[in-house]
Amino acid sequence: MSCATPVVFIIFKRADLTARVWAAIQRVQPRRLFIVADGPRNPSEAPQCAETRRIVEQPGWPCEVQRNYSEQNMGCRNRISSGLDWVFSQTEQAIILEDDCVPAQSFFGFCENLLERYRGDERVMHIGGSNFLIHRSGPYSYHFSRYAHVWGWATWARAWRHMELNMRTWSEFAKGGLQELFTDKDERRHWLQKFAPISTGKRTDTWAYPWQYSVWKHRGFSVVPHFNLVANIGFGDDATHTQDTSSPISNLPVGEIPAVLQHPHQVRFDDEADHTVYLRAFGGARTKLRKSLRYKLSKPVRVYRKLRERWSASRSSATPAG
Repeated sequence: MSCATPVVFIIFKRADLTARVWAAIQRVQPRRLFIVADGPRNPSEAPQCAETRRIVEQPGWPCEVQRNYSEQNMGCRNRISSGLDWVFSQTEQAIILEDDCVPAQSFFGFCENLLERYRGDERVMHIGGSNFLIHRSGPYSYHFSRYAHVWGWATWARAWRHMELNMRTWSEFAKGGLQELFTDKDERRHWLQKFAPISTGKRTDTWAYPWQYSVWKHRGFSVVPHFNLVANIGFGDDATHTQDTSSPISNLPVGEIPAVLQHPHQVRFDDEADHTVYLRAFGGARTKLRKSLRYKLSKPVRVYRKLRERWSASRSSATPAG
């Protein structure tokens, strides 16, 4: 299989993870490859960055390779957003992978198929490879979502031009736009809290949230496959945003999707799937539990247990060794 669509590979300093994703890219041998790399944050990271770049130095198949390497550290937000600006100044569409997102082989064909199908449909802005529910039953191969999952994805230059990195219009959108998207008050409150520090400049380490906002602002639809096609293997202490290895979306199982896709008849949100993702993947179930009467009534018992544990611990530490 050869991938005719340009592939973007975003790397930094994790050579072991980069090698695994690179192996998946090598199997499909894209005809055109863009490699975007950030520079080291300090001198001790320089050898790691150099080793990571060496892995992708020789593709091993005939292809056009373009590299955009920064010698200074730009950070996740500015490196990825500027790298994609560079990519989409040269191509009309692309498949995008970061160094910790290992795709199924059918991920590339899935993206290519839908990039072609929805090329001229301005409503569709994002094709994701992740399904945080792992599998979604139904007669179709994918559904449309409010959520633009970026662990392996694809888009067009015509969509990326709407990227609003600084989210200057967020406060205006938050007054009415969120209510149109989400009927659940807890879900709206969740995203208000997530986006507020980004829009005010207090949080400057993310490009993915501004991209999600840009999709929302333009009433865009995102594609989610009915099988999870990408595993994020980068959870751990050395990750930028995914340190929690106990996360329910860490290293999800990956399946393959048939080459012949069954397309939905309409472009509309799958409300049930989106709400379930909020509950399971974005902490919604925990929020609702804490608001429940049963949880509130159990608070005195939980406080008592914690105090008893602390008292027991203090007693143990105060007891001299015999």
